[in-house]
Amino acid sequence: MATLRFEIEGLNCGSCAARAQKAMEGVDGVVSAHVNLADHTAVVEAPKGRVAAIAAASTQAGYAARVVERADRVAVPDEDTGALRRQVVLAAVLTAPLFLIEMGGHVYPPLHHWIMATVGMTVSWSVQFVLASLVLIGPGAVFYRIGVPALMRGAPDMNSLVVLGATAAWGYSTVAVFAPQVLPDGAVAVYFEAAGVIVTLILLGRLLEARAKGRTGAAIKRLIGLRPETARVERDGKVQDVALEAVVRGDVVHLAAGARVPVDGVVLRGQGVVDEAMISGEPVPVEKGAGDALVAGTVNGNGALVMEAQAVGADTMLARIIEMVAQAQGARLPVQDLVNRITLWFVPAVMAIAAVTVLIWLIVGSVPQALVAGVSVLIIACPCAMGLAVPTSIMVGTGRAAELGVLFRRGDALQTVQGVDVVAFDKTGTLTVGAPVVVSTTVEAADVAAVAAVEAASTHPLAGAIVAYAGEDVPAADAVDTVPGLGVRGRVGGRRVVVGNAKMMAAEGVEPVGGAFGGDVPVGQTPVMVAIDGVFAGVFAIADEVKPDAKATVSALQARGVTVAMISGDTATAAEALGATLGIDHVVAGVLPDGKVDAVRALQKDGKVAFVGDGINDAPALAAADVGIAMGTGTDVAVEAADVVLVSGNPLGVARAIEVSRKTLRNIWQNLGWAFGYNVVLIPVAAMGWLTPQLAALAMALSSVLVVSNALRLRWVRV
Repeated sequence: MATLRFEIEGLNCGSCAARAQKAMEGVDGVVSAHVNLADHTAVVEAPKGRVAAIAAASTQAGYAARVVERADRVAVPDEDTGALRRQVVLAAVLTAPLFLIEMGGHVYPPLHHWIMATVGMTVSWSVQFVLASLVLIGPGAVFYRIGVPALMRGAPDMNSLVVLGATAAWGYSTVAVFAPQVLPDGAVAVYFEAAGVIVTLILLGRLLEARAKGRTGAAIKRLIGLRPETARVERDGKVQDVALEAVVRGDVVHLAAGARVPVDGVVLRGQGVVDEAMISGEPVPVEKGAGDALVAGTVNGNGALVMEAQAVGADTMLARIIEMVAQAQGARLPVQDLVNRITLWFVPAVMAIAAVTVLIWLIVGSVPQALVAGVSVLIIACPCAMGLAVPTSIMVGTGRAAELGVLFRRGDALQTVQGVDVVAFDKTGTLTVGAPVVVSTTVEAADVAAVAAVEAASTHPLAGAIVAYAGEDVPAADAVDTVPGLGVRGRVGGRRVVVGNAKMMAAEGVEPVGGAFGGDVPVGQTPVMVAIDGVFAGVFAIADEVKPDAKATVSALQARGVTVAMISGDTATAAEALGATLGIDHVVAGVLPDGKVDAVRALQKDGKVAFVGDGINDAPALAAADVGIAMGTGTDVAVEAADVVLVSGNPLGVARAIEVSRKTLRNIWQNLGWAFGYNVVLIPVAAMGWLTPQLAALAMALSSVLVVSNALRLRWVRV
């Protein structure tokens, strides 16, 4: 089973998307399909061998589809709408005289009298017939090209409504001009301006909508724009520019000052700073030197760097981010299913209402009244706003989240995150850096290097912290002996150095000053004691450093009414000390991976739980929680098990995810409220004859623009 992505043509309304989706879902082997009206794409879960059949089914339904191999190749909505703009201008030029001749005469009667006196009614109506016909066969042809086949298939869409409305107005008027005798007395009138204005205003609405939708794909376009076209690669002893696609693993890449990093890799030579805001959301550049990791799309600072390529093409972090953002923007929220069911039946229901409206007006009114009311109902009821209400908010909201370093990997997570009651954090690597560091020491500075010399022979993480603390000037040690569970000993410069815990000191007959624990190490920190030539020489206090934003994260979540818990495999003493420092509400310590799952399930009795972790041992808990949130700096296993990924590993991203989720869902409900309310209120108004077709077309166009514009407000969400 594979996740297939398609680009689809001809989607103009919610019912279009629903019918294309239904056609795809009907193909054998398809598990699920979701068509996104906002960016004209579909995401289908199906075997790869069914690609042709899926594309054919959608095309046969009237919506041509083609498969897209990579997310960063999807044609995101664009503001380049030149062809549509030309159609609008042509339609407006042809419609303006129509509107002026017919409606101008009603507003300013002398104009009507002048036209009658100079050219006469017959010539005036004939000119209107020509202009209206040119509008329909020119700019309006797009509606007929899509709407008529849809109508013949018994699956009418928005284009079908426009065709019926405009053709009814044009057809009635044409009969009035060339065969007035077939109409009842007093019913001879023309509505050519209605046909022209309907087409012009709906095309104008599409243009405004397309320009607004072009900004919804801004996040993906910016991400794709982060990739340089070329890279300076060292080959055959020469540095040369090669296409980005030609860079392979192991290539030595040269980065000039200010250049974008083309691929993922590590620094071989050079020193400088790199702007990693695009993956971390943090504005402060990060210092880089030999051995440090570089990520594609980030920007080198003032110093030249030489790097080795380790991940290229689709394997880079940037490519994976683009893929996840594209998947999130095509997400299918539970609320969308309701909208799809409604829009699928909406157009046929509207046609039935229009037919009943015409019938009633023929009984109680006149033929012109029936025509105006029926056409108005057809035009006002286009379900464009309903079809756009959810996907546009999702696109903009997930794009903004990506800019803040939060990636929603699964669609329903966007709806679920905003409702979590408890956020449970793993400790190591999530709230803490995940690497022990020396916090303080009572060992004399002159003796630190000797201690590091002995510890350099050990693979214990605490030993690594002491070696890092000592720096580069570390002498060699002889006769090093590691005692499992206790420590290490050896000789440095003729002196006997012993490093370890209290039991190691006791075994050596050394009495730590101030008691067995040294009396110098606060709760939550690990003591590493030192004896030199049988005399106690001090203690190193080692701890896993707390991440800078950990406390702010806890406070931000609690301010939003969320309970904060910590589930850790560390000792109760260390976990509770950290919990007290950060102000965490509930601490569970000393648990193995299955114990973390049990702890998550226990917390779920109090509501929905989001679990935040970074390691392989966190994967079961990430999967068990209502929402799994993984640190992007953690293991691939944790990331794959999660619903949400914090790219930079900053825990503050959890608060950002919740805030973006809440505001996106609020925005969706605002859009749906407007879209449904608009139709519920204005369809009866149109049926009663209180709304002209021209005003109906204008209101329909503005409703879609309003929905898209409201969604665009999410681009400025602040956390």
